[in-house]
Amino acid sequence: MTNSIWIHYSRPRPHWYLLSDPEKTALEESWNAVRDKAKAIGGATQGRFHIRGQHDFQEVEIWTFPQTTDAFDHWANLCVARYNEFYAFSNNIGLELDV
Repeated sequence: MTNSIWIHYSRPRPHWYLLSDPEKTALEESWNAVRDKAKAIGGATQGRFHIRGQHDFQEVEIWTFPQTTDAFDHWANLCVARYNEFYAFSNNIGLELDV
């Protein structure tokens, strides 16, 4: 098993703000279900953080996964749940170093 980290930067796209509250809630619930699924296979969130200062994004979310493929699968599941339609993003995946 190789530990990996997934660093996800995000900010809402402009059309996110055009959705009604029930639409936003439904999408957020589906994304939370994806996060719960990731936890069930061994993923662990280190938290979501607001970014201050000079940066292109608003938040960063950090996860650890047992394998890099688990991180890729997590992202693919979020895309199926339409996350990428409503949030601009940048992802980084890395392997743990033996130091």
